[in-house]
Order: sequence, then C-alpha cells, then structure tokens
Amino acid sequence: MNKATKITIFILLVFIGGFLIFYNSKPVPISSENDSAVSDTQQKSGVSNTQQKWESKIDEQASVTVTVTPSDSLVESKEWKFNVVMDTHSIELDQDMTKISILVDDQGKEYKPINWEGPVGGHHREGVLIFNQITPTPKSIELKISGIGNVIRNFAWQL
Repeated sequence: MNKATKITIFILLVFIGGFLIFYNSKPVPISSENDSAVSDTQQKSGVSNTQQKWESKIDEQASVTVTVTPSDSLVESKEWKFNVVMDTHSIELDQDMTKISILVDDQGKEYKPINWEGPVGGHHREGVLIFNQITPTPKSIELKISGIGNVIRNFAWQL
C-alpha cells in the first residue's frame, strides 16, 4: 500500500469513528416507581405521579399490537375503565372483549368486565373495557386478554 492509500483509509476511519461518537444516542435516566419526589420536569409539565402510575402498556405479539391505558380516575370511580387499542394487518379483530378479558387483583381474585364500549371487527379497533370497582382497593392489578392472535396478553399496574 502506498502512502496516499494509507492516509485515505486513516481519514475514512477517523470520519466514521467521529460520526459514530457524535450520533451515538445517550442513555436516558429512568426514575424508580418508588421515587417520592416529583421531578422538576414533571412539575413544569404538570404531570403528577398519579398520571404516571396509569401509563399505557403495550403488547406486541402474533402480528397484533394491543395498547391498554387505565382511566386517570381509576381508583376513585365506581367503574374501572381501560382504553384498549388494537392494530393488525393480518387477522380479524372481532373477539367479544367481555369474554376474553379478566382483571386480577393482588390476591389472585378474578373480575369479569361488565361492558365493552366500542366497535366489533376490523383491523384497527378501539374501545373501553369497563369493570366494577374493586373494594377494598388492591395494591396491584393485572388485566389479562386472551384470544387475540391465540396468545395471552398481560398488562399490570401498581395502585
């Protein structure tokens, strides 16, 4: 190899190395769910710990994406509502949500939904799954949905 080729390769390696260093994504710190203080960012944006507690959960299995978000007033309401969004391009989403969904408390007790408010069928489906309030309020809950793409989907929250 001649000197010009070595210099060209060196410059190319430096350029690639600089590019990788410059565009390397930096890790974002994740706060613990047990943090008692609300961060400055949360205070400025008006996001409370309660709102964070009810974050959306996503399950992507069997070519179907299911996203579940509890109502912000879940614990205070007589009815516990979960917004459910389902998306796919491969199967029909025509399941009876009241028959394939179950809410499980931290003691393992199961609760069936009382209603599904939303359409039946299609490849993009959204609605609200409604349960009676659980009393006394459990420490955690888990929503299980089975029968969409022949898998069991689990969505859990700490109360």
